[in-house]
Amino acid sequence: MMARRRMDAALLVLFLGHLVTALEVPLDLLEGLPQPPTITHQSPKDFIIDPRENIIIHCDAKGKPHPSFSWTRNGTHFDTEKDPNVNMRSHSGTLVVDISREKAEHYEGVYQCTARNKHGTAVSNNVVVRQSRSPLWSKERVKPIVVQEGVSLMLPCRPPAGLPPPIIFWMDNNFQRLPQGKRVSQSLNGDLYFSNVRKEDSRNDYICYARFPHTQTIQQKQPITVRVLNQAPVDERRPIFLIPSGSSSSKMVLRGHILEMECIAEGLPTPEILWSKVSGDLPAMRTSFLHYNKTLRIVNVSESDAGDYRCKARNQLGTVHHTIHVAVKAAPYWISGAPRNLVLAPGENGVLTCRASGTPKPSISWAMNGIPIENSPKDLSRKVEDDTIIFTDVQTGSSAVYQCNVSNDYGYLLSNAFVNVLSEPPRVLTEANKVYQVITNSKALIDCSSFGSPIPKITWFKDSRSSTLDGDPYFVHDNGTLEINVAQAQNSGKYTCAARNSLGIYENHVYLEVKEPTRIVKQPEYKVVQRGRSVVFECKVKHDPSLIPTMTWLKDDGELPDDERLIVDSDSLTITDVTENDAGVYTCIMNTTLDNDSASAELTVVEGTPTPAVVYERPDPPTDLELTDQKKRSVQLTWTPGDEHNSPTQKFLIQYEDSLHHRGQWHNLTEVPGTKTTVHLKLSPHAHYTFRVLALNAEGFSRPSFPSRMYKTDPAAPDENPTGVRGFGTEHNNLVISWTPLTGFQSNGPGLHYKVMWRQKAVDLDWTSVTVANNSQFVVSGTPTFVPYELKVQAVNDHGAGPEPAIAHGYSGEDLPIAAPENVQAVVLNSTLAEIHWDHVPVNLIRGHLKGYKVYYWRKHSLHKHNPDHMEKDILTFSGNHSHGMLPGLHPFSIYSFNVRVYNGKGEGPVSPTQQFKTPEGVPGPPTSLVVTNPNLDSLTLEWSPPREHNGHITGYTLRYQPVNNSNELGPVEELALTANETSVTLPHLKYSTYYKFYLNAKTVTGAGPAISQEAVTIVDEAVASRQVDIATQGWFIGLMCAIALLILILLIICFIQRNKGGKYPVKEKEDAHTDPEFQPMKDDDCTFGEYSDNEDHKPLKGSRTPSNGTVKRDDSDDSLVDYGDGGDGQFNEDGSFIGQYSGKSASRDTAEGHESSEAPSPINAMNSLNSFV
Repeated sequence: MMARRRMDAALLVLFLGHLVTALEVPLDLLEGLPQPPTITHQSPKDFIIDPRENIIIHCDAKGKPHPSFSWTRNGTHFDTEKDPNVNMRSHSGTLVVDISREKAEHYEGVYQCTARNKHGTAVSNNVVVRQSRSPLWSKERVKPIVVQEGVSLMLPCRPPAGLPPPIIFWMDNNFQRLPQGKRVSQSLNGDLYFSNVRKEDSRNDYICYARFPHTQTIQQKQPITVRVLNQAPVDERRPIFLIPSGSSSSKMVLRGHILEMECIAEGLPTPEILWSKVSGDLPAMRTSFLHYNKTLRIVNVSESDAGDYRCKARNQLGTVHHTIHVAVKAAPYWISGAPRNLVLAPGENGVLTCRASGTPKPSISWAMNGIPIENSPKDLSRKVEDDTIIFTDVQTGSSAVYQCNVSNDYGYLLSNAFVNVLSEPPRVLTEANKVYQVITNSKALIDCSSFGSPIPKITWFKDSRSSTLDGDPYFVHDNGTLEINVAQAQNSGKYTCAARNSLGIYENHVYLEVKEPTRIVKQPEYKVVQRGRSVVFECKVKHDPSLIPTMTWLKDDGELPDDERLIVDSDSLTITDVTENDAGVYTCIMNTTLDNDSASAELTVVEGTPTPAVVYERPDPPTDLELTDQKKRSVQLTWTPGDEHNSPTQKFLIQYEDSLHHRGQWHNLTEVPGTKTTVHLKLSPHAHYTFRVLALNAEGFSRPSFPSRMYKTDPAAPDENPTGVRGFGTEHNNLVISWTPLTGFQSNGPGLHYKVMWRQKAVDLDWTSVTVANNSQFVVSGTPTFVPYELKVQAVNDHGAGPEPAIAHGYSGEDLPIAAPENVQAVVLNSTLAEIHWDHVPVNLIRGHLKGYKVYYWRKHSLHKHNPDHMEKDILTFSGNHSHGMLPGLHPFSIYSFNVRVYNGKGEGPVSPTQQFKTPEGVPGPPTSLVVTNPNLDSLTLEWSPPREHNGHITGYTLRYQPVNNSNELGPVEELALTANETSVTLPHLKYSTYYKFYLNAKTVTGAGPAISQEAVTIVDEAVASRQVDIATQGWFIGLMCAIALLILILLIICFIQRNKGGKYPVKEKEDAHTDPEFQPMKDDDCTFGEYSDNEDHKPLKGSRTPSNGTVKRDDSDDSLVDYGDGGDGQFNEDGSFIGQYSGKSASRDTAEGHESSEAPSPINAMNSLNSFV
């Protein structure tokens, strides 16, 4: 009977299985739908905490409305609000425990979180919270271990039990790991085993360390000392297992865990360990051998790993075996996944399945909203059959969360699954108007993710919706996805997905674009190139015009070297100055967002050969111009380069002719590097393009290529509007709107005209517009005077209007200002400077652009009675919006009149009332004249006229005078104060025959003015004057001068003749012949004579001395010509004779001798004395 019930339940489950497909829908994407709670994040079941940090136990859930949370601890309600150390995060159930005031161990226990809203209750796993522990090693005294060489040895570690267990390793005092191998190794429990000891094993620092990973602490055991004795040789022996003991043992492992078995044997020589499985083979992919083959590890254990395993230890003396029987148990695990949420419409049927397995077989229990299902309210639509709950004819209000608990001796599984009873019309979750792109002949998958309760039925339509898409080449998946196995160009178009249920229909539109594949039409070719030359790999691609490819180059399947010699362009790779390292395989990969294509070629580098002299010329013109990828506003131009003539092409210049607008005129369009042979050109509408290409190398440009075929672009609306829009007035009642018109090329089409729009700023809301053609300005008449306007000019042609124009600003025409500045006044700052102030004229009365203010001012008359009136007007202009200005350069002691006017671009406004101001006294000008009269031996008279500019009342004069000597040095100044009514003065007691300089200035109360100067000489003594005249005019004096001149000429002629004869004359004889150092007469035989000087400093010849008897003695050196002078004025003739003067100066005479000489007078001295007399 029980078997029959199980069979009926299974059939019912199969029958209802198709009803739960809507569970795949992500409910959190649907706004406003009610949803029972779902646990989204929770802490692990076995939760080990760090006692140094706050405890955080996670519990997060979602649901609509958002769930509330509560906790149990050790099976009873945990009131978090009553514990001041516990805080629950907002909008979450996560607990944060502050351990700063309480030890962490106080909060150890089993915790469980509950999340609930009005639609159900979900519960978390039982979270066992335990504090990690790293206890200290127990204090023990470790005695030294003394063993005989060759025997086995075990050093115990026995670390303290920690949570989790520590990691064990052995090290020495220097924190270096102890060497291990086949003879010495560590067991799984941490003990150190020696299969046999050797003398080198003696040491006193065998230290076992335990690292506790959770707290990251390391502890060590007391060092162990091992002494190995070598008293007698130990016999070799066969292996014996140290662990495990006996011939067999057993081990249990859980499914999914790691199985580790170890066999450690002692013996001499050291035995080796081998492993095998008695009942089959070891799982090769999951098996590894550790600790020098002494440990067998199998990861991710399954039931198939159960059985007997054998380890074998062998050496030269024998073999020993040990069998380990492995039993595999299993904590519960899901067979087909945890129960899934179920969404049902009222009246629908469904099932929840909780199918799990384990060893031993686990038990299954159900709960609803956290309460055992047997204690829950009865529900006729619900039936529990072991691991399945069957729902039939569900009704609104029966939503709940069901818990499935599967457990055995080794663990448990707890899963929440809600049943949500909803009545919802269909919705399509796929993005509306989404565009799917695929490559021709590839598979196309078009999504239609939907939701509804009852579950919607999906149908597909294309374009006109003439029929549903069902059958070749279309296939509709259960989840609504439409599949086209081999997409073709005709499959492109608009697709409509319709989701229907009993509550309505929902349509969504998507688009499919089937693109042409990307293909390399010109692949790179195998190249052989000489070292130092350049090489180009071409890689031209054909692709769908709507896809933009990107090129990637590889060298030997790796990235290109980072070298500036490698130049990557859109369709080529250029390598300049090739080296041996550049050899290899180069691959170009053309990628688009949908597909890619690749091609490879090899480069071989060879040594260059001597070549004849290279001739460099300009390149040949490019050929084969071709236009491809033609679009409305662009085209791709391709060409073939001409011969470079040994000079690499640097760039290509692309030119165009527009035969529609500028026939016969070629314009530069763009330039591209010399390594490229294609360019994408942006074009303007409504033009008839013809292109040509010029190549440039170091020698110059090539001839232009033959023109390409004509490419006509279609007309279009203008892309731009006129620039330079401005508004101004030429009359007071008009507004001129002007602009820079578009060129024919910019018009983009026929029928170019302009829509001119204007409105008065801040007054008009609507724009007034007019259409203007063949003009660049428009005059608006009848405007108010000088008001601001907003202006727009839009370009329009037969194909439409240009973009929305920007707003420009301008003003209507100006008129003269109608108001004068008010409150005009002057502030006199000093005798020559005044400051004028006025109030600003209101803007509305200026009636134009304010240019500034003008101050008209004139000097009416001086306050001195002798000065006439001055009516000449001066103008000072102050640009900008000023309210004051300075009047410089005024005349002191005068009456001035002035007025102020405002002016704009049209002209000046009315005059302000004329005002006056008076300048104070200033310093006077210089006296008009100063004349010297009646000069005598010791006096003279000065006469003067008053200053032309009194600048005030003259209070007196000041006269200063001083003598001047023959060297123009000024003597002491004498000063004389004179009264205002004086116009002359006689100066007595002057020095006769003396030069004087006079300075006279006038004074006012302000101060002294500038001076006028004059110079004069008192009468010279008549006797001296006559004596000077007699000497200068005597006949004997004139005759003497002529005789001296004739004598000098004769002497020069004789010297010249003697010099040409080349005779040699000893200097010593000349010196001996003259005993008078002052005067040395000329020698007829050598044409030399002594040097006479009027210099006051008469020095003897260098290197000589003057004795008391008046003779001059020679120096010890007879042949040193330097003795005769200080410098090198003397020189030798070509025949070696000495010519020229002695450069030494004559000794000074005694002052007692005076200026007379007992010898014949020197003509030079006579001339000098005469000059000084004169």
